[in-house]
Amino acid sequence: MAHPTVSETVFFLDTASRVGLQAQIRETVVSAVLAGRIQPGAQLPSTRKLADYLNISRITVTLAYQELASQGYVEAASRSAYRVAGNPPTNALAANAPQAGGDAIDWSTKLRSSFIVAKQMRKPLDWRRYPYPFLYGQMDPSLFDLTAWRDCARRALAREDFEQMAGDFAAADDVQLVNYICSRTLPSRGIRANPDEILVTVGAQNALWIVIQLLLRQGAHAVCENPCHPDMSASLMLSGARVTAIDVDKEGLPPETLPKDVDAVFVTPSHHSPTGATMPIERRARLLEAAAEQNFIIVEDDYEFEMSFLAPPSPALKAFDRSGRVFYIGSFSKSLFPGLRLGYLVAPAPVIREARALRALMLRHPPGHLQRTAAYFLALGHHDAVLHRMRGEYHKRHVVMAEALKREGLTIAGSSAFGGTSFWVEGPKGLDADRLMNELRQDGVLIESGSPFFPDDDGPCRFFRMGYSSIPRNNIDEGVSRTAARMAKLMSQAGG
Repeated sequence: MAHPTVSETVFFLDTASRVGLQAQIRETVVSAVLAGRIQPGAQLPSTRKLADYLNISRITVTLAYQELASQGYVEAASRSAYRVAGNPPTNALAANAPQAGGDAIDWSTKLRSSFIVAKQMRKPLDWRRYPYPFLYGQMDPSLFDLTAWRDCARRALAREDFEQMAGDFAAADDVQLVNYICSRTLPSRGIRANPDEILVTVGAQNALWIVIQLLLRQGAHAVCENPCHPDMSASLMLSGARVTAIDVDKEGLPPETLPKDVDAVFVTPSHHSPTGATMPIERRARLLEAAAEQNFIIVEDDYEFEMSFLAPPSPALKAFDRSGRVFYIGSFSKSLFPGLRLGYLVAPAPVIREARALRALMLRHPPGHLQRTAAYFLALGHHDAVLHRMRGEYHKRHVVMAEALKREGLTIAGSSAFGGTSFWVEGPKGLDADRLMNELRQDGVLIESGSPFFPDDDGPCRFFRMGYSSIPRNNIDEGVSRTAARMAKLMSQAGG
């Protein structure tokens, strides 16, 4: 019986990709075999035919086929013809794979609860192909010193460093990184802390999760801001505690609105998420007084303070804490890059001991080589240089965007007084920001709907966030113009 022939049209090469042409050909074949799109014994296009179709060298195809043959995925049928192996490496896996139907497991009876409780902030992974990405939290690679980072990574692989980093830290952290946080990062926020009062975490979210597990239990009472980052509100709800969301104003969370029986208050006083509001010193003092009087803990998420180009950021709330009631959470995600996933928790030593033990149960410790690389990058001054470059460029983008929003008649509902990287925009009454976000993709524009920040609001949200950390400065005007045009079109349709 003749074997089926695989059409050359299943192959596609991305010439802009950093993945080599041979590797792309191999990936096409392997993924097709794994998915069952190509059956064992199927005849592949000849090396000459596929090379002509892809407009590449025949030797490139030949080498890709030969590598697949050495891996057992294909076998030579003749000098230039190959076919999928009769028993490729995936067959044993497929034979033992669970079959659909039959005695399928009802997972709703097995899982303790659903952890998908937050409204998802949808950010496409291929956002770089959009010409107008107003996404918050993404980075501009042109502002980062990749050469210096690579050099620091190589330093961290030196024999002395490697022998230390390759071992199991148990529950410890990289000493150099902790010392830098103590001596440089925290003092810039007005905070003094000893090494035993610091825990390195896998980003700020990991620190937040650990704190919630330590402080809250069934029947406890927590307060958060409204609007609030969806990961914050979801983590609080999953703790089993009673959660009260308090509306923020232009100065952040009003301490006088706090209920009486509170165990913990979660705030972003220096830069409220998402409005950018900054809590003034007088209000911070009242919040600390309330914490002492009512015996509750304050958890401060102090993000993006480094992006200060309009004015110096005010000291952290933790800087005014004299009793240890403020737990401080920081991160390097905004000042370095979001994929780094390194943050830190500052709290009294007894709390850090418990937090370290809890972290050890979850993930032992953040990767040692990553901690040491970051420590070198910080200590050698590269971090300061990157921040200087970011502040200068973001200041320019901030000015361009503020003018564009004003020119197009869009209402700025919030932005950081010291700088930051985003604007909180209020649309007209009746606007559905979710729909606006989805339809703007047709125009090459990416924004973030504000609806995930209001977990208890089921109606349409008219607020949305526009970041400028990842969009080229020259694209801002056109992107804002397209946003205003699409919003006007939606409102016209709603009115009609």
